[in-house]
Amino acid sequence: MHIIRKAPQFWERRGPSSLLLWPLSYLYGLVIRARQLFADLDLIKTKPQPVPIIIVGNIRVGGTGKTPIVIALAERLAQLGWKPGIINRGYGATNQTIPMQVTSDSDPALVGDEPVLIAQRTANQFPIWVFPKRNHSIAAMLKQDPSINVIISDDGLQHRDLARWPAREGGRDIEFVVRDQRGEGNGFLLPAGPLREPASRERDATLITGSSSDRTTYPAIMDEYFLGRRAFTLQSELGIPYQLQNRNNTQSLQAIADTFLPNAITAVAAIGNPQRFFDDLLKQGVAAKGIALGDHAPLTAEFFSAIQAQRILITEKDAVKCQQIPDERIWVVPMHLSITESMAEWLQSILLRPDPNRYTL
Repeated sequence: MHIIRKAPQFWERRGPSSLLLWPLSYLYGLVIRARQLFADLDLIKTKPQPVPIIIVGNIRVGGTGKTPIVIALAERLAQLGWKPGIINRGYGATNQTIPMQVTSDSDPALVGDEPVLIAQRTANQFPIWVFPKRNHSIAAMLKQDPSINVIISDDGLQHRDLARWPAREGGRDIEFVVRDQRGEGNGFLLPAGPLREPASRERDATLITGSSSDRTTYPAIMDEYFLGRRAFTLQSELGIPYQLQNRNNTQSLQAIADTFLPNAITAVAAIGNPQRFFDDLLKQGVAAKGIALGDHAPLTAEFFSAIQAQRILITEKDAVKCQQIPDERIWVVPMHLSITESMAEWLQSILLRPDPNRYTL
């Protein structure tokens, strides 16, 4: 049984509720088209950045697994000889008036949980800056470290002020749309559906995320708009869980499944797609009771103490908010993702192309 608190169910399929809200979605679509028209007519002046930008975003409200991709991209680009920097809006950050650099010791309440997770997973290998106005973060980052030669933006597809030269096989900047097994739900824009932009928006490539056992579900979401688009499938795998308060204390998922009865295990997820976490655990033999919270929802000691379980499993993203909770039952389940060779080669071919700004009169 799963206790689910998430987006409306009518976002996943069309019905009376979504059709009732469709007129509002139509108005929202008009606003999107007007903004795009202003951009196409160059009525909104933006200054391109001095280094290439890779945007990892989604058109669906809620997470689709962008942060692990950002981490994998930064690590792979570093292996290829690039020096990447990472920017993030800092969702959930409080009292932020200027760009802030994030480290593994930063307070998630001040800078957001995802940037702290990136810093911790990469051992502060890459500069990470957060601020709602991403241009300001870029300026601050490059001022501090001019050697950065590529920037990865965790989200930002709808951030019109973030000027870029979309590659479309010819430029140097790249837009990725991340898509998971949910697809685009009922296909409607907000509020009748889950889409921030039409599913037909241009992009350089689509990144499909999921575990290796999800492959058979993907053909079902390869609908007509997706055909002919460049796409890369990125497989994710759950790692070995570790105790929240003692990272050196580890136990495999198989051992957890063998040690505890299903009713003694609870999985908690405050991410964009909690069900995916629960499903991935089940595929590894861990049948846990699932508690799904809203993306970025706060987690407290009182919340966990009310859970009747011998073992509580959480995601790494949620773990950064729980460092001070002294509950020995809480274990963290890491998730690993790798960039394919074909994707790495394509990235390299785009980033090495000349800066189109040099030839603009």
